[in-house]
Amino acid sequence: MAGRCGNQPVMSIYRKWGVEPIINVSGNVTRLGGAPLPQAVLDAFCAAAQESVPLDQLQGAASRVIAETTGAEAGLVTSGAAAALTLGTAAILAGDNLRRIEQLPHCDFPCEFIIPREQRNGYDHAIRAAGARLVEVGFHEIVAGAGVRRCEAWEIAAAIGPQTAGVVYVYDQHARPPLAEVVAVAHEHKLPVLVDAAGEVPPREHLRSIIAAGADLVAISGGKGLRGPQASGILCGRRDLIGSAALQMLDMDDHFELWEPPSNLIDKSRLPGMPRHGIGRAMKVSKEQIVALLTALELYTSGAYEPHRDQMQRHLQRVVDALDGLPVCSQIVVPADGESAPTLELSVNESRLGRTAFEVCRRLRHGSPPIYVGHGQLDQGRLVIHPIHLNEERTTALVGRLREELSR
Repeated sequence: MAGRCGNQPVMSIYRKWGVEPIINVSGNVTRLGGAPLPQAVLDAFCAAAQESVPLDQLQGAASRVIAETTGAEAGLVTSGAAAALTLGTAAILAGDNLRRIEQLPHCDFPCEFIIPREQRNGYDHAIRAAGARLVEVGFHEIVAGAGVRRCEAWEIAAAIGPQTAGVVYVYDQHARPPLAEVVAVAHEHKLPVLVDAAGEVPPREHLRSIIAAGADLVAISGGKGLRGPQASGILCGRRDLIGSAALQMLDMDDHFELWEPPSNLIDKSRLPGMPRHGIGRAMKVSKEQIVALLTALELYTSGAYEPHRDQMQRHLQRVVDALDGLPVCSQIVVPADGESAPTLELSVNESRLGRTAFEVCRRLRHGSPPIYVGHGQLDQGRLVIHPIHLNEERTTALVGRLREELSR
């Protein structure tokens, strides 16, 4: 069943407003509310709501925890990975310059960020929102069927000019050029590298390895593998840039003479006065989110989620066994990193069923209970089942709905 906050069940509250809860086997995707919150995270959230604290002091404490966990100089809890990208971009663009902080996203100063063309994606709107202009370099000729090469580091170096403010890198184990090569080029020209690693945890080693490769700022989702609140994330990296990001997010309605930000987060001595509310003010993070995210980070790094993988595998095997004899081929896929959740791929025999995988997916959504399966491989005739939200009750319901739709 769903987790509980205090003595109140979480899931059934949605029906009060006429919204039917679904069975989510798409995974920890944002559009369906992210990952399930462990009970310890829910308890931390509720406990944090009972008292008040200065948010800059709490973010200072969070910075110490994130720094210890990632090996970065400092860290910040953000309202998601997209917010971390916007704040990281704003930090690179403005630094401690209060005039620039006030102007963003309107730039009359260097604001170009170089990015490999093949790494462009819809999420980089968060970078552009801060005022950055993306400059694309390189080609993915393998995908285009035009050759064997991808973006190369020299192309990034060749694009650097007087308007260049930094380099953006979207991390993936197969991303090219390798991050270390991009960092070497950028740092040779004294440019920072902002890394989008939103969905790259797990594996756990990525919490440290991306920073260790030389990235100046790294954005990580809090509501995916870490299983923190959905609207939470981490920005970690250089202390001066994290300080600028914090300045542009926190509520700045105070007197400069009274304001005492934690020195490990913000160096007040570098500021001539109190900045106005920055571009990140709309991305504020509550005390409850910060505490819950830190609790989730502690659970994740301690290995507390590891026993869940065996449970998830058992749920998937139940589905496989129940679909035997139906017009579908089942395959459980276990990621090689040893940490990510297994998934179940259901290849629909569309000719035998007389219905496409796309139609099955739609009917599952419209049934009772509604089932939302992974839809990333529908064009290949496959439904994908991610088990992170499954328990005995939901697995039983999932099996029943799949059998219903695949037996018609």
